[in-house]
Amino acid sequence: MLDNRIYEHPILSFDRGKRIKFFLDGKELFGYENETIGAALHANGITMLSKSLNLNRPRGFFCGIGKCSSCLMTVNGVPNERTCILPLKEGMDIHVQEGKGRAINVRKDDKKVITEKCDVLIIGSGPAGLSAAMETTNYGLATIVVDENPIVGGQLIKQTHRFFGSEKEYAGVRGIDISPLILENCNRKKLKFYTMAGAFGYYPEGVAVELEDQIKLIKTQKVIVAGGAQENFLIFENNDLPGIYGAGGVQTLMNVYGVKPGNRALMVGSGNVGLIVSYQLLQAGVEVKCVVEVMDRIGGYYVHAAKLKRQGVPILLRHTIEEAIGNEKVEGAVVRDLESGEKKCFEVDLICIAVGLTPSVQLLQQAGCKTVYIPELGGEVALHGECYETTVHGLYVVGDTSAIEEASSAMLEGRIAGISVSLDLDLNLDIDLNLNLNHLKATKEALSKREELRKELHEIRDSPFGKKIVAGEEKMKKLVEAYYEH
Repeated sequence: MLDNRIYEHPILSFDRGKRIKFFLDGKELFGYENETIGAALHANGITMLSKSLNLNRPRGFFCGIGKCSSCLMTVNGVPNERTCILPLKEGMDIHVQEGKGRAINVRKDDKKVITEKCDVLIIGSGPAGLSAAMETTNYGLATIVVDENPIVGGQLIKQTHRFFGSEKEYAGVRGIDISPLILENCNRKKLKFYTMAGAFGYYPEGVAVELEDQIKLIKTQKVIVAGGAQENFLIFENNDLPGIYGAGGVQTLMNVYGVKPGNRALMVGSGNVGLIVSYQLLQAGVEVKCVVEVMDRIGGYYVHAAKLKRQGVPILLRHTIEEAIGNEKVEGAVVRDLESGEKKCFEVDLICIAVGLTPSVQLLQQAGCKTVYIPELGGEVALHGECYETTVHGLYVVGDTSAIEEASSAMLEGRIAGISVSLDLDLNLDIDLNLNLNHLKATKEALSKREELRKELHEIRDSPFGKKIVAGEEKMKKLVEAYYEH
């Protein structure tokens, strides 16, 4: 029986839990209770998950975080389930979905709507969301964190490399170890988590969150959106074949679930993500044929590129991918030299796309936030001030949802927003108690801490890699000023 799971890894070990059976189009397969459906299928060598709406072409796993439609399948009679984030359960009946899919002998009762209250709701449990929760809970605010994924931590749960930057932002610590450290610094008595919980609507009555068995209407005074971003894509021939993944999707399969996404890989993009994921592929036992970069220079830190070169992985500058070869899945890739026009063909079963991210702003737009296009920040982003409050009062945005940047910056932004929310609520609650010296002292300390965090953020961005973000933030500042002038 084919098994693409990783059993030996230099850094990671995988707690897969109990072995369970499930069915794909009537065929009995085996997986583990701590896997998602998508991971279990890949472990069994199955990469085609659905067929496209119009041309009936095969589709496969891409982003791994529930933000695209590539992995939609029919599960227990329910169509359009996101199998990249849906946990596997004993006896599941799964079908490759063609087109829009249709319900199969299933009657779904309306979910009960249950109201819950808190001081602060945080949407997203990545580095920005957890860091915001650290501040709000320690200032005594009842905080709920919701995340549509099954595991808390966002992108941190995939990051096996040691972080750079400031010791205060966990330099020298592997990303996979950072979430527990942040949680240790939270006031857990004031913190509640809901995973597999998708926030789908922002209304005057509250924020609507869908769980497996109910709808939560969360009434709250403040909302911090830390919903992350989605993978960018590229246009080339056959770019929709199973076996073409976003870099984050590859990390999810390898580093979270211990499943090899392929055996021979081609990486497109030499930014930090492309370089780091290429090395992680090597650690997982996947051969990396080459890294393809359209620019005339490496986009990420040279230290990451040097690790690849020591392993004999070529980095082809001024090259681009032109075509994926295959019918039902990737079997090869054609790469073109932009200078000479020469084409090279690589025998691969995995093409990984690492060409950046786009902020996820859909919920913010539905809430009525003013959004603007700032390419330096990643594209369409919500207009926000230095405390990260949007044009909708009480609604804040941090992390990759506010600008595509490193995790260290996301943590600082989360903390700044968390302190800002706490100050706002404290001042509102104690407006008639200005003689309370303890309150005044706490307010002064919070203001001082927020300023220190802003200085740290400025220092992180004061490098050649931070110039683009600084330029984007300057544009943001001018747009905010113009917006409120009118």
